Amino acid sequence: MSAHAASAPLHRLLGQVADAVAGVRAGRSLTDLLAATPADLRAGTQALSFTALRALGGAEALRTLMAPKAPPPAVDGLLLTALALLWPTGGPPPYAEHTLVDQAVTAARARTPAAAKFINAILRRFLRERDALLAQALQQPVARHQHPAWWIAQLQRDWPAQASALMAAANLPAPMVLRVNARRSTAAAYLQRLAAAGLTAQLLADPAFGGQALVLDQACPVHQLPGFADGDVSVQDLSAQRAGPLLLGGHGPGMLPPLPPGARVLDACAAPGGKTAQLLERADLDLVAIDSDTARLQRVRQTLDRLHLPAPGSTVQLLAADARQPPAWWDGRPFDAILLDAPCTASGIVRRHPDVRWLRRAADVAALADTQRQLLDALWPLLAPGGRLLYATCSVFRAEGAHQIDAFLQRQAARQPRLAAASPGHLTGVPDNPDMPATGPAGDGFFYALMHQP
Repeated sequence: MSAHAASAPLHRLLGQVADAVAGVRAGRSLTDLLAATPADLRAGTQALSFTALRALGGAEALRTLMAPKAPPPAVDGLLLTALALLWPTGGPPPYAEHTLVDQAVTAARARTPAAAKFINAILRRFLRERDALLAQALQQPVARHQHPAWWIAQLQRDWPAQASALMAAANLPAPMVLRVNARRSTAAAYLQRLAAAGLTAQLLADPAFGGQALVLDQACPVHQLPGFADGDVSVQDLSAQRAGPLLLGGHGPGMLPPLPPGARVLDACAAPGGKTAQLLERADLDLVAIDSDTARLQRVRQTLDRLHLPAPGSTVQLLAADARQPPAWWDGRPFDAILLDAPCTASGIVRRHPDVRWLRRAADVAALADTQRQLLDALWPLLAPGGRLLYATCSVFRAEGAHQIDAFLQRQAARQPRLAAASPGHLTGVPDNPDMPATGPAGDGFFYALMHQP
């Protein structure tokens, strides 16, 4: 939290966080809600919203125990926020409990005066009966794991031995990982620039991440990163940084041969452009980037402009189109490589987006898996002979990963897709996952399947 944000009265921050929690419970994205927050309160609101959403399951269980009939959304949002911030996490609480209760009541008086006494009574009852109420709440899996019931059941089916660890990991803050622009510097050189700016980091030379990854010891605003505005560095999770080396190929175990300079590459579902940029930082390509959302496609352009991409030797074409409908956008020239970073539940990036678990519904898994199936079937025929396709999702659900690719390989058997030995499969971010190399800190939950034609 910035010093400026921390200086804001707590009751004002709690009011903003209450709006965010109520908005998420009504189906709105936290990103959109934060964008509408007053600028001077945004950093503090984001920090407290993350904490509140990570304990929302427990807060809802507590509120139900003390007030079975839910109050109006504005009142409930504030009450749940306070209960979530009072929920024990094993670490120091963000504020002293009596301060938090006092400021929550102050926020209620300013926003919903008639509910101030109700909120005061509920919160003070919690402080008096804390141990008994927590013991009752923790009997509910939603409170114990801080995830929706359907999500818990899905993980227990997919990862029976690791489900609890996966959800615990999802409730931890994610490290801030950087990708140094290979067109402008090396990771080792940028590490020295960080040190000169008073920032410490760990260099991860593992070629699986492309050799340009740095993990900051402590997160900071991007404007504090040396050369960020000039395109010297980007923020990108470790798991996401695997995409470029996998698709472009190399000389490691199980890797496909390197793509030749000028290779024709399709980045389907390209927004917001992090993987597009990584490809262009690492190779000279004739690249087509597609996204069905015109506004999000503009973010790809902004990302490339900041990074001074494409560099001489590469070309980029941005298309607003549905990748599932090649007749509407494809010029008939086959691609040497395709990156399909498919729409998914985002179940692997909950630690960075804690609202996702509360926004998704069980039916979304099947609906998104169907979209992924359509994309795979539409794009595979666009490959040149010997071409490759990298399928990626930021999901830990097997329906969007291993099960999706198993079905694709059977469905397309006549076209002879082959799974490359370098395919990482599921990357859950849990250390005892045999598919997750123990190199550096854990990355986000991802799935990668690298397939090629004979």
